Amino acid sequence: MTSLADLARTHSPLDKEDIDHLNRLTAEWAFLADLSFGDLLLHVRADDGSWMIVDQVRPATNQTMYAIDFIGVWATQANSLMDQAAETGARTEGEISLNVPVVGGDETTARVVAIPVCRNGNVIAVLTKEWVVRAGRNLGELERNYSLIFEQFAHMIAAGTFPFPGRVADSSAAPRVGDGVMMLDLDAAVTYVSPNANSALHRVGIQANPVGMRLAELGFHDGPARQAFERREPVVEEFEQGTEVTLLARCVPLLRGSGDQAVVDGGLLLIRDVTELRKRDRLLLSKDATIREIHHRVKNNLQTISSLLRLQARRLESEEAKAAVAESVRRIRTIALVHESLSREPGDDIAFIEIVRPLLRLAEEGLQSPDRPVRFSVSGTGGRVPAHAASPLSVVMTELLQNAVDHGFPEGSGGGDVAVVLSHDGNVLSLRVVDNGRGVEPGFDLDAQTGLGLSIVRTLVTTELDGTITMRPATIDDLSAVGLGADVGRPCGTVVELRVPTLDD
Repeated sequence: MTSLADLARTHSPLDKEDIDHLNRLTAEWAFLADLSFGDLLLHVRADDGSWMIVDQVRPATNQTMYAIDFIGVWATQANSLMDQAAETGARTEGEISLNVPVVGGDETTARVVAIPVCRNGNVIAVLTKEWVVRAGRNLGELERNYSLIFEQFAHMIAAGTFPFPGRVADSSAAPRVGDGVMMLDLDAAVTYVSPNANSALHRVGIQANPVGMRLAELGFHDGPARQAFERREPVVEEFEQGTEVTLLARCVPLLRGSGDQAVVDGGLLLIRDVTELRKRDRLLLSKDATIREIHHRVKNNLQTISSLLRLQARRLESEEAKAAVAESVRRIRTIALVHESLSREPGDDIAFIEIVRPLLRLAEEGLQSPDRPVRFSVSGTGGRVPAHAASPLSVVMTELLQNAVDHGFPEGSGGGDVAVVLSHDGNVLSLRVVDNGRGVEPGFDLDAQTGLGLSIVRTLVTTELDGTITMRPATIDDLSAVGLGADVGRPCGTVVELRVPTLDD
């Protein structure tokens, strides 16, 4: 759908500041539609005098009149009323014949109020309130008060004092009219309270009739009202009223007059009880903190196991047994590293690169020797992976790095390079480990290997991660793609490709 700004720039002579004013109006006007019980349409005038509808909003307090959107459509029904409002700078009201069906009835006429939208004394647009008058029901007290409040804002729109200039409090998460309405005078005394607002007052222990009493006298937090009156702009504030109730309040000051001469004449206070919402937020925060604490304790326990195994290895005499224990310690340290990373990350997933970098550091510390220096590098990020996949992925990567060093660069080979390449395409993580060592035989079959390391890799990838893995000799192009070189007359090295689908499901 084309935006208000695009339509206004294309079909009217309005400048950037005028369009910004209209954008601020439409950012605020949801509560105006609720107060008016009617559909609101915003029109801008083209050079030829025709009117283009650039935005539209429906009330949440009443049934909409129009089932379709008219944004980007040339107006054909209330043009004379809008012309009069634009020329006089005053609101006009009349009746129009409907040429489209209305929701919930077969009426052929509707009432329209055309309100000039002014900025710096000039009419830049016209706002229309359109509704159908249906017989058989008289307006109640709530409807009458809401209509009076809407009329005050209509006067402010025509005077150019609404919407408020500059940056104001975000209204997207603020209370709506249906949550609860209180009207205040200049002294922050209540002049009207809606039934839902009255219920909110009762929930915080205020049983007295609030009409005629100031908020402070009621024992109700009046900070939003005082700030809104002093700053002459809307204020949103969340506060605890009493010991168990959390309220979200938005106070919009009502101004009388125009320009710099406008004075505060009261305010509209919208309130919503968000107690249950904040309780759920606190439970989620508590759950998140608990999960991170568990990861931290698991990491500590794994480090303790690793230390015990190293102590045990010192008492062993068999070199084969010492090597087996050392490999177990390395795998345990890998899993501990994952839990340490998860203990620092909020949520149920983690950036995979935050695990890969420490793993490379562990490999540099534990797999190198003076006569075979191996340089490790990583490119790409790999996106985010869920916690349940982080541990098996890390173990797989550690085994692949170990395999690349042990088989690609035996003792005395002079060392070489190992590159890790990460990418994340939609729901698939791709991991490539490329080395320029002595490589594997052309007919190498991964499924036929019986070594413990590759058996662990194959099992984790195919069962726990539901992925695929291939291992093949590298080509010159493979090495060039990751910035590695190969000596002439020697094998190019090895490429291991791992693909793990649907990691973020």
